[in-house]
Amino acid sequence: MNNKETRFLELIEQNKGILFKICRVYQDDPADRDDLMQEMILQLWRVFDSFRGESKITSWMYKVALNTAITFFKKQKRRPDNEPLPENFEQLQDHSAENNTEQQLALFYKALKQLNKVEKALIFLYMENQSSEEIAASLGITAINVRVRLNRVKNKLKELIKNTDHEY
Repeated sequence: MNNKETRFLELIEQNKGILFKICRVYQDDPADRDDLMQEMILQLWRVFDSFRGESKITSWMYKVALNTAITFFKKQKRRPDNEPLPENFEQLQDHSAENNTEQQLALFYKALKQLNKVEKALIFLYMENQSSEEIAASLGITAINVRVRLNRVKNKLKELIKNTDHEY
């Protein structure tokens, strides 16, 4: 294994949580999440040489991974953003998640799946403690637009969660 491959594998290992979260946000099915993970790693490898160090490596990874996830999602077209969740959604959840925190997380992801692709990306990057400027760079919008959209999306998520008769 050469130095480039070693650096790449270390980068993936150090930041695999980022990739797992993106997969969870954009794909419901575990097999689809695995496929998306492979696609993101492949795309990161393909463009690894293009990283010029002008931003943090994690910001660059976010951008590549999010763009890959959005493209992957568009290609599937099996389930548009506005399609309701299946009625047996709760049964499809991991039954080992019995404590309150896990139930809250499952409810959050259920609400998150009702957002459009850009809204999901905003929330994801916000949850990763990215600054408005870093989010703006990743999504190609202004920092002010990030803050405005983020406030709207947070309110939308609160309403979605509230409408499921759960309060947090």
